[in-house]
Amino acid sequence: MSTPVTAASYTHGTGETPLLGDTIGANLDRAIEAFPDREALVDVPSGRRWTYGEFGAAVDELARALLGSGIAKGDRVGIWAVNCPEWVLVQYATARVGAIMVNINPAYRAYELEFVLKQSGISLLVASVAHRTSDYRAMVEQVRANCPALHAVHYIGDPSWHELHEAAGGVSGDQLRAREAELSCDDPINIQYTSGTTGFPKGATLSHHNILNNGYFVGETVGYTEQDRICLPVPFYHCFGMVMGNLAATSHGACIVIPAGAFDADTTLRAVEAERCTSLYGVPTMFIAELNLPGFAGYDLSSLRTGIMAGSPCPVEVMKRVVAEMNMAEVSICYGMTETSPVSTQTRRDDDLERRTGTAGRALPHIEVKVIDPVTGVTLPRGESGELCTRGYSVMLGYWDEPERTAEVIDAGRWMHTGDLAVIREDGYAQIVGRIKDMIIRGGENVYPREIEEFLYTHPKVADVQVVGVADAKYGEEILACVIPRDPADPPTQDDIAAYCRDRLAHYKIPRRVEIVDAFPMTVSGKVRKIELRERFGAQAGNSSERSQS
Repeated sequence: MSTPVTAASYTHGTGETPLLGDTIGANLDRAIEAFPDREALVDVPSGRRWTYGEFGAAVDELARALLGSGIAKGDRVGIWAVNCPEWVLVQYATARVGAIMVNINPAYRAYELEFVLKQSGISLLVASVAHRTSDYRAMVEQVRANCPALHAVHYIGDPSWHELHEAAGGVSGDQLRAREAELSCDDPINIQYTSGTTGFPKGATLSHHNILNNGYFVGETVGYTEQDRICLPVPFYHCFGMVMGNLAATSHGACIVIPAGAFDADTTLRAVEAERCTSLYGVPTMFIAELNLPGFAGYDLSSLRTGIMAGSPCPVEVMKRVVAEMNMAEVSICYGMTETSPVSTQTRRDDDLERRTGTAGRALPHIEVKVIDPVTGVTLPRGESGELCTRGYSVMLGYWDEPERTAEVIDAGRWMHTGDLAVIREDGYAQIVGRIKDMIIRGGENVYPREIEEFLYTHPKVADVQVVGVADAKYGEEILACVIPRDPADPPTQDDIAAYCRDRLAHYKIPRRVEIVDAFPMTVSGKVRKIELRERFGAQAGNSSERSQS
């Protein structure tokens, strides 16, 4: 009697819709031609609105301004701002002229800003003036002398922003069209920095083809048409906002709705109500905050039908409430990473609750997914846990100016090794079960311990440090720093560490707990056993005298 053959942990997304061969600018032109009078962009805070025809004209003006400022194809243009219409205009204008837009996290401090400006060689920077505790102008001036490639900075809403636009006067529409004729859909168009396991972030370099198609197929999967209005409280600097949001919208003639510069639960639901949004995005913690608003039942969310939840697994009870109480019967779960533009797997509109909460969906059209033995590289049978790898149009061109680090994650067969442990079920749906690397996901933000460790090593009271993630009810995971002090009689406190990090690291990277230890648990080969630190201190969550109240 023969032994039954077990299917391999390999699957690929199928569909009748072909990949787009356009540049982002050409694709936008199609939407402008088809829907010139439909709304493309609404900024709720300022009340500003653009139809597709008006949006196209605004994008073209900024694109001509970039040409008039001397921006050549392949030059890097940085955008360091909270969500606002100007962010979206920069995204599409840089694509029009073939410049590579570099996303800079608005939470970055001078230490991180300087690294990104130098590593990518940004020549022109567009920035907010200030937001909350961040004085962007002051931080730029602090690092500018160390960034020789940076020759121009324009602040949104400032006279310098208007000066940039004045440069459009010397450039004709024919000159802009001539530049666009030089562009290929395979050109690099975007650099997004992901926290590195070996210290500094890496710049994932993405093409028109990468991100336009990913946004398009994410939108196809949730059924977008020109009738949809998408509320985006998620950050534009991340693929969630600019690809799954903006490009999904414009590739379908849908409308982008900006509820605020940064997430606020009440403001978000007010925007959904006022603008009659049909789709709402967020990480699970955002949806939890919205559902827990004191007056939640008073918001009119009857216009919603769909949305996207990503960043971390969604608790079953939260998903039940999102479907039932927010009218999001077709809400979709996505899994991916910046290096894959970002989405590789996604749940479908008609998936049941178990698939939406127990899996990360199945492969999008034109994308391959497999699970391998991390040691041998052999594809495992379905149902077995191993490293998730993905291949297809969505895999990045590479890390900017770092071929060796690129080769560490993209193999000779062009498979992207995600570092995530996953299982592919018999039905083809993927379950993410853990992480090979020590990445921490705090409230949807990916945090790599090594970057924080490298920085904390510079603290005068720290002799050695290991950073791990521990379970947290609000953010999914919180950051714990295990510190061996230079002087055991004078160890650093939580407040010491937080104050040291505050102006140098993004807020979500700051450890919320500090534990003082004499030594770290080690393997026989001399590696720190982080799993032991997580187990030891994770069980003590809430009991540490050093725990932050934030």
